[in-house]
Amino acid sequence: MTTIKQRAGEETDRQQPGPVNELVRNPGMPLDLNWVRQVSINRSAVERRAATLPARRTVKKEWQAAWLLRAITCIDLTTLAGDDTPGNVLRLCAKARQPVRPDILAALGARNLQVGAVCVYHNLVAVAIEALRGSDIPVAAVSTGFPAGQNPFEQKVQEIMASVQAGAAEIDIVISRAHVLTGNGQGVYDEVRTFREACGDAHMKTILATHELATLRNVGMASLVCMMAGADFIKTSTGKESVNATLLVGLVMVRAIRNYYEQTGYKVGFKPAGGIRSAKSSLDWLILMKEELGNEWLNNALFRIGASGLLSDIERQLSYFVTGHYAAAHHNPMV
Repeated sequence: MTTIKQRAGEETDRQQPGPVNELVRNPGMPLDLNWVRQVSINRSAVERRAATLPARRTVKKEWQAAWLLRAITCIDLTTLAGDDTPGNVLRLCAKARQPVRPDILAALGARNLQVGAVCVYHNLVAVAIEALRGSDIPVAAVSTGFPAGQNPFEQKVQEIMASVQAGAAEIDIVISRAHVLTGNGQGVYDEVRTFREACGDAHMKTILATHELATLRNVGMASLVCMMAGADFIKTSTGKESVNATLLVGLVMVRAIRNYYEQTGYKVGFKPAGGIRSAKSSLDWLILMKEELGNEWLNNALFRIGASGLLSDIERQLSYFVTGHYAAAHHNPMV
């Protein structure tokens, strides 16, 4: 269906690792606490704006199919469970290479569709890299005492370096929430800046664990400090908190990204993670990015969705669009 390919901006034709390399990477800047202290959040206004996103009528038919195909290319396909095994990761990587059944893709006129990345614990990085060999899909590793971030600082740095040495192209780090909660902006900056240096050429996604930061103003300030420290992405959650990615905190974070871009000229990516399981919710996040940051952020160079079960529902919706009925679960298994 050429209309779907056109409306997807040709994203159904190829995976998009290229823009990551074409972007001018955020180098960070000296910490400006005056700028950080100026962060102010009108909670009622942010709540009203966030509430409009899921309440409105969403895109339908071929437009929806095109947006869902775009969403797939932005997924960080993730497994971060205590019972992860090499076998689980191998199956996940196979799904990353072929996220949608070939017959559905053929009916949509799409080809060469891949996810944005595969995200695993450090001990499974080598397994994922071998499974993805020959593809353009990067491997991301969670690090720095994920998810709580309570490990000794030196150990956190060593974790990053070990994952980079193992071949991880992206590192998802967690900040020390205590620095934010005690108003220690310098502590957040110094920590994240050191992590960025340890990452080297690997791109760094900085997890704020927003539900544990107490206030939206803290979320806004932490977002800004992490970007000043050189974060390539800021990320909502570990997926392990009681509340993870919400449009409310997402709105605060993407507006911090816009503010940083307007002041410095550097684009920083955004990654919501945790609890995003339905195709409809992925569309809400894409709409948020489009309306708040513009079309330039609608690719996996600047937008990722951290998820494990989301892909199954997207594939289910695409199957319905093509066939007129929902496929049984065993026709589009996750792993």
